[in-house]
Amino acid sequence: MVNGKQVKIFSGLANPALVQSICNYLQVREGKITHSLFADGELYCRIDESVRGCDTFIIQPTCPPVTENLMRLLITIDALRRASAGSVTAVVPYFGYSRQEKKSTGREPITAKLVANIICTAGAGRIVSVDLHDPALQGFFDIPVDHLSAAPLLADYFKASNLTDTVVVSPDTGGVHRARQFANRLGLPLAIIDKRRPEANKAVVMNVIGEVKDRNVIIIDDIIDTAGTLVRVAEALAEKGVRKIIACCTHALLSDPAAERIAKSAVTEIITTDSIPISEEKRQACRVHTISLSKLVGEAIQRIYDKRSVSELFL
Repeated sequence: MVNGKQVKIFSGLANPALVQSICNYLQVREGKITHSLFADGELYCRIDESVRGCDTFIIQPTCPPVTENLMRLLITIDALRRASAGSVTAVVPYFGYSRQEKKSTGREPITAKLVANIICTAGAGRIVSVDLHDPALQGFFDIPVDHLSAAPLLADYFKASNLTDTVVVSPDTGGVHRARQFANRLGLPLAIIDKRRPEANKAVVMNVIGEVKDRNVIIIDDIIDTAGTLVRVAEALAEKGVRKIIACCTHALLSDPAAERIAKSAVTEIITTDSIPISEEKRQACRVHTISLSKLVGEAIQRIYDKRSVSELFL
């Protein structure tokens, strides 16, 4: 495994359980760092051990509270750079602001690009992320990006189940490529939901394309946020006579009122990763089963340190 004297892994506090799992996988101790707040709410951090010449990794998904977690990532990157770290890699399993990647109307910011610029300016020399909302976001960074996929982990979970009479469903036309790849991994047919979104976090289901009657379905998406889309899709599928509905995603934000909506819906289970911490209350209400990213991210860190291909993880 990695040399604990030359590799330092630090937590940004957004997901300490994942950081510890990654450290356990790599058999290294977590780096010593102090995070605190000033009386006026300003964030503060201090690296509590020497990192001079070391390959350093700061693990910090920019999940809610997004702005606070993003700022903590930035100041930690700056602290590591100013402490003469040999390299600084930002490991951002969930990349917040990723859905603001284009202008939908006039006079809007492209916030995902702004955030990418800020991370580069702070001093990160590389970024590692998992299932970006749009793979094209890799081009927003002027530094190397290792874009990991949780699809193999999620697919392996379903392969251990009985997949007879099961269909993979894309909740919208924009996710067809993702759903098709997932269906191919499982050797299952694909169905597509044609919907229109009149405003943010609201979706109107228009049509179900594909045969789903009397079948089990797996709705695959990258993010479940307020669950408005998921619940409407589940309603449309239920009206078509499906037997069982399972939702699957990489990032389960489950922003309010997601738990209430899912609890009352036809969704029987949510399969997701631990890219984002989920409270026990929401885990129970939404019937969440979590698959750890620790091996995937840990192996990526190992390969970056060894200067080996990260892409080979997905061959």
